[in-house]
Amino acid sequence: MKKLSLCCLLLLFLLPVAIQAQGVAPATAPNTADDSVYIESGQDTVLIKSYATRYDPRKALLYAAVLPGLGQIYNKKYWKLPLVYGGFGALGYAVGFYQKGYKKYKAQLFDNINEAPNNENFLHPVSELSTGQLRTIVTSYRRQRDFWLIMTGAMYLLQIVDAHVDAHLKEFDVNPNLQVSLEPLIEQDAVLGRQSGVALIIKF
Repeated sequence: MKKLSLCCLLLLFLLPVAIQAQGVAPATAPNTADDSVYIESGQDTVLIKSYATRYDPRKALLYAAVLPGLGQIYNKKYWKLPLVYGGFGALGYAVGFYQKGYKKYKAQLFDNINEAPNNENFLHPVSELSTGQLRTIVTSYRRQRDFWLIMTGAMYLLQIVDAHVDAHLKEFDVNPNLQVSLEPLIEQDAVLGRQSGVALIIKF
């Protein structure tokens, strides 16, 4: 009789716990096969789709390689487009400027060589530059043009790397409660006295 009473009492205590556990359990079990993150918060289950399914680093790299700036558009970093196209515009202008000067002074150098092949002091009738001076100018313009061409290639590779790395970093931005703010800060120190400033507050 005592055993039966003890079993009934134990059953009465365990039954509400089992019912409560069944009520909290989600209707459908999380599918661990998909690329998602589940965060338990009290009685609520929050599903956060991982950025890995939305931003593929290989796609970002391919898009940026096909068309500069397209990788940044894929990553939805539109504010980087003026930097990419502004950089290419400035580099293209520099390359065009030195290429134009190179062709101009190279033609004048050939005119001087045709007129006086062995005279380095012969002056060109238009620019009034000697053959020796024109050789120096042509060499300088060619070097500057080649330098800015190399910088254009470096800019092209840089925007590809930026798109690739940016797509990788998207995978780490999965906390919905992440907050970054600047707040005024006032501290009282025994040595330095009262100090005021701005504090960077990160909450997660």
